[in-house]
Amino acid sequence: MVITNNTTLPEESELNVQELNLSSAALRAGSFHLGKQCEQENNEFMLCRQELDDPRACLGEGKAVTSCALNFFRKVKKTCHEEFMQYATCLDKSSGTMAFTQCRKTQGVFDKCVKDNFDWERPSYGYFSRAKVIHSAREAPKKEELKSYPDATPGLPEDYPKPPAKYGSRFHWLE
Repeated sequence: MVITNNTTLPEESELNVQELNLSSAALRAGSFHLGKQCEQENNEFMLCRQELDDPRACLGEGKAVTSCALNFFRKVKKTCHEEFMQYATCLDKSSGTMAFTQCRKTQGVFDKCVKDNFDWERPSYGYFSRAKVIHSAREAPKKEELKSYPDATPGLPEDYPKPPAKYGSRFHWLE
């Protein structure tokens, strides 16, 4: 996106949103359930960004994503705080890459807590990479009409004389 003098930027009050003040390990620990619970908001935001190609037009959708994530972590903190923190700490301390493999036991305890309290299933492996059709309440943007330019050089008439090439054919192997 090119910014010119005619570009209007949003006011700072429009951009101020309470941020998600969490560590990478905490975000990674809650990522599967967060992705499933906030799927609709995330899809709307990504669809807006993809279709409109203007981040200013998608501020409302971005605020909805942040709000959903805040609500998700508040619910988890209220009911499954201890299990969540054990899982996040395990991810943080067990490996430099925060790999899930060494934290399957704490993951199972956290998943059980979430299942018992909220009835949220952990998404199956590959759930987020499956192709999905998204139904949105927002109407699709109008597509630009493709400009059609007529051929500037008309072709030769069929009866135009075509003498043989002076230096032989370009496709000599076909002759």
